[in-house]
Amino acid sequence: MKHLNRLLVAAVLFMAIGVANAQDENNPWAVEVGVNAVDVYPAGLNEDQVRIPAAARGDIFDEYFNANDHWNILPSVSRLAISRYIGSGFVFTAAGSINRINKLGDVAVNDLSYYSADGEIKYSLKNALNSSWFDPSIGIGGGYTWVDDIGFGSANALAGVKFWFNDYLALNLQSTYKHAFEDTYGITHFQHSAGVVFQFGGKDTDGDGIYDKDDECPETPGLPEFNGCPDTDGDGIEDRLDECPNTPGLAEFNGCPDTDGDGIPDHLDECPTVAGLAALNGCPDADGDGIADKDDACPNEAGPKENNGCPWPDRDGDGVLDKDDQCPDVAGTVANKGCPEVSVEIIKQLNEYSKTILFDYDKATIRKESYSALQSIADIMKEYPNAKFLIEGHTDSRGSDSYNMKLSKERAASVHDYLVTIGMDDDRLRSEGFGEERPIATNNTAAGRQQNRRVEISLEK
Repeated sequence: MKHLNRLLVAAVLFMAIGVANAQDENNPWAVEVGVNAVDVYPAGLNEDQVRIPAAARGDIFDEYFNANDHWNILPSVSRLAISRYIGSGFVFTAAGSINRINKLGDVAVNDLSYYSADGEIKYSLKNALNSSWFDPSIGIGGGYTWVDDIGFGSANALAGVKFWFNDYLALNLQSTYKHAFEDTYGITHFQHSAGVVFQFGGKDTDGDGIYDKDDECPETPGLPEFNGCPDTDGDGIEDRLDECPNTPGLAEFNGCPDTDGDGIPDHLDECPTVAGLAALNGCPDADGDGIADKDDACPNEAGPKENNGCPWPDRDGDGVLDKDDQCPDVAGTVANKGCPEVSVEIIKQLNEYSKTILFDYDKATIRKESYSALQSIADIMKEYPNAKFLIEGHTDSRGSDSYNMKLSKERAASVHDYLVTIGMDDDRLRSEGFGEERPIATNNTAAGRQQNRRVEISLEK
């Protein structure tokens, strides 16, 4: 138990030092000078505390206000306390007191000395009650007490009330229940106190004549009408509420100006010197196309946003706008997305040329005299840039089916490859061989077989 008491004293001292050093220097201090009374009787029965006769103890709070019979009061200043505001309604207090014990309840004793040192943390209810003078509080704490040559630690619970006469002076009434940790020789008791509180330590950091505790802007010089906060631009709107604190403005715009008078304050106006529309953040729209003039490539001619405010062109004049025209430089049809459509006549023309394509005997090698026809085929195909073509290879019935199929595929592929080498897009061409499967004439005559040995061109489906 003795070790526990020492630890308690160390904890209280550590708390006092730690709290004092940790607090905001602008928070006020307070000193209290007063008297105290010690009463053992209403502290509750505890048979283990042998120093207190049974007759000196009653139930908890029994005869709590019986000052004449039970209270021990030293008729002089007997209590001194110093406090510091922690924040959020909490106050830390370090207190010391002296007294003389002449009675333990109804039992007279031989003038025992009494000393105590206590640390307290109290919570003020003044702000919760919205009162400027009535300041009740509750708290807890701990301390160490010496009665003659016996010392013991205690856990404390307390309640009190201050009556503030002004910002600096108050009367404090407090009652503290001290539960002794030392069961055998400790004395559980109440200590009542009354004292005068002097509050000090107020600070005016910014030097504007308003104490920090009342200054809503304690680090910036300000004006009394704004509780110590400044109005830098002098427009009658304090800086905390002024969205443009360095530029005089209007109350309707939270202190910001509206230079062009369009109802949009300058700091939100992308065109602050030219009257404009709210929908365009204060910028004008001369052509009414919904695009601000500053972003409109054609500010006097309505056009879509996708084309920077300019109307879409139709270079080939086919009625399909360039943005939708897959062939913007060649007139076409709406149905074919602005590209010319490949007619039956064009397919016939392609096949007139394809009939003249010649190969080396029994090979897929194209003969040079066919190059002119192939160039004509490519030129026609390029006039229809979104069309895809199928190059078909065919043979007569001489030879085996497998050989004819292989030869037809190779010849169709040769035409495909040559057309790619002279500028056709590979992804617009596909080749396929059909062997002897699709004759267009009889294979019983030389003339018929010659017609069946052919390359045909058709539109890819």
